[in-house]
Amino acid sequence: MKVLVVYGTTEGQTRKIAQWIAKRITANGHESQSHDATALLRDLDVAAFNAVIVAAPVHQQIHPEAVLGFVRAHLDSLTTKPSAFVSVSLSAAFKDGRSEARSYVDRFLEDTGWQPTKTHLAAGALLFTEYDFFKEQIVRHVVLKDRAPVKIESDQEFTDWEALGTFVDDFVQMSES
Repeated sequence: MKVLVVYGTTEGQTRKIAQWIAKRITANGHESQSHDATALLRDLDVAAFNAVIVAAPVHQQIHPEAVLGFVRAHLDSLTTKPSAFVSVSLSAAFKDGRSEARSYVDRFLEDTGWQPTKTHLAAGALLFTEYDFFKEQIVRHVVLKDRAPVKIESDQEFTDWEALGTFVDDFVQMSES
């Protein structure tokens, strides 16, 4: 089975997740290719794949335009085969943020008209070592709200790799049927 993994990324965590997904699929005996939605080849034949996984981060409550464009451009192919959407956000890292994270997915699916076979909320990462003062303040006071300790001094990854692995394995197994 051949699985296409398309992703968008802003700070790199979604790229890391997408590449991890592709490696897991390959390790389980299938073919996979991962592509950044901003650098997709025009001649990429989505129809040549048996299944597609799309991964996209959420920033300022929306997913990247490049991923929206990919889904809209390939909606016919995505609806005729097993497909999955992995939405990556900090909201997904917190129990009280899961409904907010789900609302981002609902808006993305409404905007694109896509009905993937499966969806997954993946928690992202905080890369404080890469933020300037202004961005750090936005993350602390707008994104995190009261969800984290007041002083975070290092990068933190919230992605639940075990849950993501279960999701990917279940999706691939279902896609083979």
